[in-house]
Amino acid sequence: MADNLNTDNNEIPDEPYERAAQAFPQLDDDMAARVASYGEEELVPQGTLVFERGQRGIDFFLILDGEIEIFDTDDSGKCRIVTTHRAAQFTGELHLLNGRQTLLSARAGIDTRLVRIKPAGFRRLIGGEQDIAEIILRALILRRVGSLQRRRGAISVIGSGHGGDTLRVQQFLTRNAYPFHLLDVDVDAHARELLDNHSLAPAQFPVVLSPNSPALFNPSNATLADALGLAEAIDPEHVYDVAVVGAGPAGLAAAVYAASEGLDTIVIEGLAPGGQAGTSSKIENYLGFPTGISGAALAGRAQVQAMKFGANLAISRAVVGLDCGVYPYVLRLDDGQRVKARSIVVASGVRYRKLEVQSYSQFECQGIHYAATPIEQQLCKDEEVVVVGGGNSAGQAAVFLSRTVKHVHILVRGEGLAATMSDYLVRRIAQSPRITLHARTEVSSLEGNGYLQEVGFTHRDTGATQKRPCSNLFVMIGAGANTDWLDGCLELDRSGFVKTGYDANGQLLPSPYATTLPGVYAVGDVRSGSVKRVASSVGEGSVVVQAIHQFLNPPAT
Repeated sequence: MADNLNTDNNEIPDEPYERAAQAFPQLDDDMAARVASYGEEELVPQGTLVFERGQRGIDFFLILDGEIEIFDTDDSGKCRIVTTHRAAQFTGELHLLNGRQTLLSARAGIDTRLVRIKPAGFRRLIGGEQDIAEIILRALILRRVGSLQRRRGAISVIGSGHGGDTLRVQQFLTRNAYPFHLLDVDVDAHARELLDNHSLAPAQFPVVLSPNSPALFNPSNATLADALGLAEAIDPEHVYDVAVVGAGPAGLAAAVYAASEGLDTIVIEGLAPGGQAGTSSKIENYLGFPTGISGAALAGRAQVQAMKFGANLAISRAVVGLDCGVYPYVLRLDDGQRVKARSIVVASGVRYRKLEVQSYSQFECQGIHYAATPIEQQLCKDEEVVVVGGGNSAGQAAVFLSRTVKHVHILVRGEGLAATMSDYLVRRIAQSPRITLHARTEVSSLEGNGYLQEVGFTHRDTGATQKRPCSNLFVMIGAGANTDWLDGCLELDRSGFVKTGYDANGQLLPSPYATTLPGVYAVGDVRSGSVKRVASSVGEGSVVVQAIHQFLNPPAT
């Protein structure tokens, strides 16, 4: 997941902390003076704690003279210095943009003179000083990448590496760019000793240990987000100009353009930024990235961009209902909170489809996956894997996995891949000695003891069946619309996708993304008739903002 925060290269630097000129830049005299104008000067005695891990709303500090030490604390309570900021350098990380809990602490190494800039002043600085903002944002991103790679401020996740809930927690933390150590009880004697000492049962795995909260036993994503400060409290009386439901490419694009044009914007996402595209190992046909970019990297950049312009992101909070009989509209969240908004962008995307095979539910999260990320890649290293599906997601997964697995078997119900997959992927699959395409074939059996161990597949015409030793099955057979939460407020097509562009009488609406409810728009995969591609979703998310402006500020008649 570290690569979801990369800045100016398509590949992640091996060691961001070694890029001192960018990760820990020293401002010139002119820049330092301009930064100082946004805050107040202070003298901080040696040893003073400037901020502490777990705090929210941390101030931004520019050092004039002296030293500020950034430090972490290990499990034994021992302090470790991460870096030391000196004159003309500044503190901070991505928490400055999103108001989440800081991962590290800071103290004055010697008597230090600095400028303290409050969060409101920091936002003015980022918005008003473009050249300085570029330097600061690049540094904040690289510092988070360094924290992820070096596991600074990390929590510990203890559980079975093959356990479904352990994988779920890892994926949640990875996609939300939160550093962690995995202590696998299947291979780590120290991890087993920790669990034995606490007399824990397997049902309590994984155990999450964090210095900011009590031990968590098999926490839900929402519980974990609350404990780590990833979730944000929402003012139930505040009325946003725009509420975007879903943080996939379409939702993030809408947030970037809405916030950059001065609209008070909130994005509500049930899991993590990126949507299904965020799990893609590499997108090679997205404009402007000739060597490709991972879905996580694209989503990470878009998230930072949205926050830079002031968009609020409510992560790990799913929308479960819409009150469309009142205005402003009210979105109901799964934790009981409510969000009021004058306009809504429905960008909730789709849900993964499942195979109809006996024992399928038994092996979900125990060998069956819906995405191929580095976490899954590590699980199936040097093993055979099966990928089901003929679209680009399946092709990207097969190519990505083929780098490290023993062999990839692609199963498709049709005659081949040409009609459903981009040509560059079809050619790459055909040329790979580690990938075999099985046309007119489908999964017929799943076997295993506790977790998946064998996959059987059958040719639809001949009935010939083969079984392969396989602990990881990747199911990428499309998805259905994620629209249950709309409560009948919008007109849907037969498959549950949101109809746009025409009212209930068939009359043309002002925008091709307008729904049958005024001020509510649908973009991306959730929209009926949309092209299921990242580029088109980004385009729809950006263009819809013009219609929102016209709705919120109608021309005088």
